[in-house]
Amino acid sequence: MKGKIITRRDFLRVAAGTAVAATMAPGIQLEARAEPTAKVILIRNAEVLGPQDQVQEEVLRSMLDVAVKNLLGTNAPLEAWGKLFKGSDVVGIKSNEWQKLPTPKELEVAIKRRLLDAGVAEKNIGIDDRGVLNNPIFLNATALVNVRPLRTHHWSGVGTCLKNYIQFVPNRPDYHEEGCSPLGKIWTYPIVKGKTRLNILSAITPQFYGRGANFFDKRYVWPYKGLIVGTDPVAVDTVGAHLLQSKRIAFFGEDKSLDVPPIHITVADKKYHLGVSDLSRIQLTKLGWMEEVLI
Repeated sequence: MKGKIITRRDFLRVAAGTAVAATMAPGIQLEARAEPTAKVILIRNAEVLGPQDQVQEEVLRSMLDVAVKNLLGTNAPLEAWGKLFKGSDVVGIKSNEWQKLPTPKELEVAIKRRLLDAGVAEKNIGIDDRGVLNNPIFLNATALVNVRPLRTHHWSGVGTCLKNYIQFVPNRPDYHEEGCSPLGKIWTYPIVKGKTRLNILSAITPQFYGRGANFFDKRYVWPYKGLIVGTDPVAVDTVGAHLLQSKRIAFFGEDKSLDVPPIHITVADKKYHLGVSDLSRIQLTKLGWMEEVLI
């Protein structure tokens, strides 16, 4: 794809599920329309942020429980977590510690609590981000939980679940070319392949716009007070990217461009077959607070 510029129009056309084989890297073909679907849960609660935007731990735990229960189609949260994890599992919680907008500690605590309730031994649970390649829990993990905040990103357009695994490779700049299109390849490596049982985007205070490396501006962070949850990382990211796009339109009156379109999400589907990037094939269940839900 040397010399080929992937435009914003290309990305939006792909996300809509139209023919885009010519815009992708060699070998990516649009498959027949009898493709699988994916289920994603969006849950919001107006009370999850208290004074000074402090995350309310009990409210957040309840949101996570309801999301996972509905995702797995069970009557009780513990039954749902029991379907995802076994007592014999070694589980790495892949978080994100970017200091300007990290994964809420309260969310990490809620996930760990439910893993313990599912019978996973505390010694077999680890929470890490930049140290995963030196962390015995992650090196020996049988299962992973992928959790991070939803935000824009200089290299990949959006920082979502697919991007969160870049710490699993030592040569991270190698995955920045062409709008981070190679990110999906990381998910095929033995350290993570087939291990991710749950993907969670924290959309409690997402950042919907940014330009430049390490950009952060509180003007473009808003209290959406939500979680986006699914077993399919591509579908979760597709919903997250659509939410950020919708917020930019609401805020600016147009979908103001990012540094790059998040084409890596579509490539993760079409080339690496990691999930569903077509919004028309994603079953989005919206729960809880619906004010200005946007999507």
